[in-house]
Formats: sequence, C-alpha cells, structure tokens
Amino acid sequence: MSLEDTEKALGYNFKDKRLLVRALTLSSADNGYNNETFEFFGDAILEFLVSEIIFDQNGTEGQLTDRRKALVSDSSLKKVSVKLGLDKALIKSKGDNNNKKSVPSAYEAVIAAIYLDGGLEAARAFVRATLDFSFKGEVNYKGELQEKLQRMTKECPTYDDENLGTPQKSLYRASVTVFGQTFYGEGENKQQAEQAAAKSALKNIKNK
Repeated sequence: MSLEDTEKALGYNFKDKRLLVRALTLSSADNGYNNETFEFFGDAILEFLVSEIIFDQNGTEGQLTDRRKALVSDSSLKKVSVKLGLDKALIKSKGDNNNKKSVPSAYEAVIAAIYLDGGLEAARAFVRATLDFSFKGEVNYKGELQEKLQRMTKECPTYDDENLGTPQKSLYRASVTVFGQTFYGEGENKQQAEQAAAKSALKNIKNK
C-alpha cells in the first residue's frame, strides 16, 4: 500500500510525508526510528479528543469513563485501523507477523502524525471522521453495581471467587451479596465470573 493510497484512505494529505512514514514504521524494520513515541503521544491525544467529544453526553462519570475506555480499546482501534488499511501499510521486517498490538497502535501513531503535521483541529477532524463512536464494547456490570450501591448504601460490593475448573477447562464461579441476597456468576476467569454475578445482582435491583 503506497503512501498516496494511505493518505487517501485516511482522508488527510501530509505536508511532511516523513511523519506518516514514521507513524507506520515498527521497530522490527530497523530503520533507526520507529513509531513507538508516536503511539505514546497519539494515545494521549486520542483520550483527550474522545473525552471532548463525549463529555456532554448523558451519563455519570463512571459511565462516560467506561464509554471512553471502550472507544479507545484495542478491539475498537483494531477495527478502525483495518478499515483504513493501516494493517497493510505498516513498515516492518518480513518476519514480523505476530505483533497484535501493532495494528490498533497504528491508529494512535497516525493521530500523533496528523497532530504534528496539521495541529489539533486536523487531529480532531480525523478522529471524528474515522473512529466508530457506535462501538459500545463490553458492559462494565461491576462498575454499574458499585455506583448504584454507593449511591444507595455508601458501600462497595465484595466478591468471593471459587475455581471450579479442570486442567482441560477453566471455570470460575463468583458470588456477590447485595441487600442480604447472594448472586452468582460463572466464567472462564475471575473477571468474567464477577461480571456475570454483578449483572445478576443489577437485574434484581432494577426489578425492585
């Protein structure tokens, strides 16, 4: 994928093409430079811009934090990077085929490059035009339950975990007690099990 094709896909023409090259270059290319510092800078710019775009939407601080987390997650950024063709535009060594982080991180690096080339307004326009703001990610049931309980009782929920798995299959069961009633959930790891237990508890609270 040529630089011209990449610019067309991005919807942005660079005044300094070297910035785009830097944003697409992985350390395995051994060119004396790579996009790691661009990823670092782009991550901060992206978090700011997403916060700016969604901050006046309805929702609590916790809900907006979860929404931002979903929008800037690897799964969200991988989706948009592939759509823009950044996975095919990366400059890397021939043997570099297992760096899963490189694809979502390319979007962050490109944001930094656009910011350095055209300023904040250009970066803002790029994010608005390309990021999938309909992406919801996974619902944080534990976070929702904690917010509800803190508003109602000023207490935080506590979870008990039990490993029910075998060497062949991982399985955990979690429990959480709310208003004297215990709710359970199962999953392949503790986090999944606790989320399932919190979801069950939330359903009971909402039905009251």
